Amino acid sequence: MDPLDFLESAQLQQFFHSRKTELSCLENPQTFLSQLRDYNLIPEDRYKKVINMKSKDRRRMAIYEILDWLERERSEHIPLFWRCVFKEIILSQYPIFRLMRNSLMDGSFQFDERLPPTVEKEEKGIKEDKEARSANIKRRRSKSTCDDEVQLASSSQMTPHQKKSKKIAFASPKKGEEIWTWPFFKNQLPVTCGSTKGILNHDKLAKGEKCIKVKDHWFTPAEFEKFAGKEKSRNWKSSIRCENITLGKLIQEGHLKCGTFKRSKMVRKSLFSKRNTTQESDEDEDDDPELQVLSSNEENSTTDSETEESNKQPSDQSDKENATFEVSCGQFFGILHSYRFLSGTRGLSIRTEDKWMSPVEFVREATSQTDATWRKDIIYNEEPLNALIEAKVLSLHSLLCKCRKCKAELKDKDNQKNDDECYICEDVGDLVVCDDCPKSFHPNCHLPHIEEAMMSDNTPWKCTFCIFKTVQNSRYNDKQKRKVVLSRQVSQHIVECQYLLLFLRNTDKEQIFNTNPELNLENYRCFVKAPMWLGKITDKLQENQYKTVGQFESDIQLIFSNCGCYNRDNAEFLEIGKRLKETFDKEFKKAFNIVD
Repeated sequence: MDPLDFLESAQLQQFFHSRKTELSCLENPQTFLSQLRDYNLIPEDRYKKVINMKSKDRRRMAIYEILDWLERERSEHIPLFWRCVFKEIILSQYPIFRLMRNSLMDGSFQFDERLPPTVEKEEKGIKEDKEARSANIKRRRSKSTCDDEVQLASSSQMTPHQKKSKKIAFASPKKGEEIWTWPFFKNQLPVTCGSTKGILNHDKLAKGEKCIKVKDHWFTPAEFEKFAGKEKSRNWKSSIRCENITLGKLIQEGHLKCGTFKRSKMVRKSLFSKRNTTQESDEDEDDDPELQVLSSNEENSTTDSETEESNKQPSDQSDKENATFEVSCGQFFGILHSYRFLSGTRGLSIRTEDKWMSPVEFVREATSQTDATWRKDIIYNEEPLNALIEAKVLSLHSLLCKCRKCKAELKDKDNQKNDDECYICEDVGDLVVCDDCPKSFHPNCHLPHIEEAMMSDNTPWKCTFCIFKTVQNSRYNDKQKRKVVLSRQVSQHIVECQYLLLFLRNTDKEQIFNTNPELNLENYRCFVKAPMWLGKITDKLQENQYKTVGQFESDIQLIFSNCGCYNRDNAEFLEIGKRLKETFDKEFKKAFNIVD
């Protein structure tokens, strides 16, 4: 299939329209003109007239007139024009055509070609307005029909690129073809989410930027999923597809690279005013001799840091910034996130079960020490944290550093107290933060869903995980029987059910059981008669469709039994389902204090 088939005629016409002058200035245009004549794109008499011209200026003007005639009189043949001039014999003789072909193949033309309306049309509109204002009312009424005819005639004279909006349309490839391997799609890819279509830019996806274009608007994958009305799936890697192949699979197979998306400003449930803030002391920083050296050479430090970052490959830089390290200090454990790490007292980079801490705070919590020994007291892989610093896996930043990360830390200290990604789907975006724990959530990922009115409320907000802790400590003093628990009304135990569902969705890291399996698995209905998934259970719980705890628990168990039926010959997924079932059963007993 010719890659040009994936572009609309209007786009090829517009590209032709903006290249006529370049084409008319070709040196030695005889071969070019002969090719056009051989394809019956120009009349024989015009061809002979131009070939016999001796003046270069006159010849250029004549070629431009031919191209203008082709656009005006035979615009439907412009796609054929590009096919004939992209033949190898023409490309080898005229390098300009190779550049033009590359622009069409990699999609860069659509970002360059933003032509304004023709001046001729604008002047005509002004002239008609003046005539209309000078005419009397009676005449204007009598001319209404004529004016409509003039307007229609005017529109018929518009150039093709004015008639149609710049929209990329894609033909269906032949069966078995993988279009993401074509040179045409080196920089862009047609994607769909439901019935919504867009163009995915490879480079922007790898950099974690807004990468999907719909008309003139750019979206992140999560925003595109929401724009398509599929936000309930909560997993853009499975809901966004190219030729019915999920982006998750294309990323997994290496056809696409996915960077970490820039964290947008969090939605603050308490609007900043109710949160407890701690003042960080710089005394430990001043006692750190390495940082004193860095501070004394601030300009070089900042420049070198930025130069080093810019010289790295995007994938290597992304891996380094996203690295996490399981660290400990005595019996105290946490996970250090390198993208947050700045120094001992700056950057809340260590996530414990209860909060985010700086390295100094982490040591202080574990040992009650106040000296600047965090680099040797914090242990990773049986070695002091200083080993990662010396290996340049972690980069220390001076107090005077003005890099992007340090500027963000100064402006957004309060947001560091909560996670930068949703605790449920582990994706970024607009997040609602809990005032009692470090967790953050997308409004529709949390249960119950967080309404807009609640987000504008000034009162502190607790997530379901925190509420469940309070309920569990006060509700279940005695051991419960499983049969009794299953018969209870969901309305009386909604917090436990919400907690268990959130717990399960967080545990399912790959989001395997979150979406409708029929969307991803072939012949699923041949093996499973009653499909069930976590997203559906979430909706049913949110809509109060469950009467008893037993009905809720039964739907969850149905997911695991369906997994066993479909994956009888797939040991890997069979084991995944088995482990998740065991985890849920254990947590279910714990949540209701059940003993059998």
